[in-house]
Amino acid sequence: MNPCKIPVIAGLLSAVDYMNSGEAKMTPNIPDSDRRRHRWFSDSPIQSVYRLSVQALALLLGLVLHVPAFGQQRFGDIGDLMLVSGEVLRECRVGYRTFGQPNAEKSNIVLYPTWANGRTEQMEGGMAWLSDAGYYVIALDALSNGVSSSPSNSHVQPRMKFPTITVRDMVVSQHALLTRVLNVGHVKAVIGVSMGAMQTFQWVTAYPNFMDKAVAIAGSPRLAPYDLLHWQMQIDAIKNDRRWNNGDYTENPARAFEYEIGALILTTPEYFNANTTREQVFAAIAESTEHYNGPDANNKIRQVEAMMTLDAADASGVKAKLFIAVSESDHTVTPGPALEYAKKMEVEPFILDNACGHSLHLCPDNGMNQALLKFLGP
Repeated sequence: MNPCKIPVIAGLLSAVDYMNSGEAKMTPNIPDSDRRRHRWFSDSPIQSVYRLSVQALALLLGLVLHVPAFGQQRFGDIGDLMLVSGEVLRECRVGYRTFGQPNAEKSNIVLYPTWANGRTEQMEGGMAWLSDAGYYVIALDALSNGVSSSPSNSHVQPRMKFPTITVRDMVVSQHALLTRVLNVGHVKAVIGVSMGAMQTFQWVTAYPNFMDKAVAIAGSPRLAPYDLLHWQMQIDAIKNDRRWNNGDYTENPARAFEYEIGALILTTPEYFNANTTREQVFAAIAESTEHYNGPDANNKIRQVEAMMTLDAADASGVKAKLFIAVSESDHTVTPGPALEYAKKMEVEPFILDNACGHSLHLCPDNGMNQALLKFLGP
């Protein structure tokens, strides 16, 4: 399969919340000739040009909108953040990147929050595709992803002193960044994949007038029982590991498990068996133990807890037009709750029926590219 035939899925899901060291092993090889198109592999060769043109446009048009350098990591300090729990996240900081150029009316802004354990630096493929289509994309680092305020980088609330957060807290922090730092009061769309889609569901509930449209791909407004089971299992594996030490570990716990759970839930038995040999299974487990490249365990726990407590299933106040896409074989975020939500909202869901499960980028998109483009409109 040539991934260049599926720019939306490949761009949006090239690193789809592969929360473990199996991530790189299950992503299809992409020829060097295709890497420029799939820009998540390297910095865009025209970043500097866009940077100058965006800044010049802002000056010429007298835009109030703050426009940082194209694609570079930026941060917004929003101060102490009151959380749903009643606790306070001290000195909250939200990371973001921008792609493309805002138009004079600021009517082409698209928000793109990260998936579970994802970082905006991994999202350049999807961002480039959207910016090439004429949108000004603001990619948002979710809380506890290791870039925005997280257990791994907080100086005042480090490790497990970092308070428990919710998906709503993620969205509230992003709203504060947009309105108080970037001077954005309305956007064309919010687009999310996996945990990014969970944030999308929360966005349309918490701030129903903030966007015109919303796109939720392989996400859920409230996790199904099966989803809760495997996420709790991942927390238990971390905390039951001898390295855990109540979060004060010197090396990440549950290293092999990160690969094992990802291999089990991110595709399907059919896909895994067709693309993996018996020998590769044990080699991959050994490799993930020796050379761990998964997420920080404390960061992961706080994001998993946020997903598990998500409840954005009440759609009574939602005003945005919705595009909801699911994979029937998804074992990571099972599609039932999203399909129920779509039915409630009288939205025809886009259903992918293949063996790739949550890893949508591994299979043809069956027309989802075109459907998404048509939905977003000019």
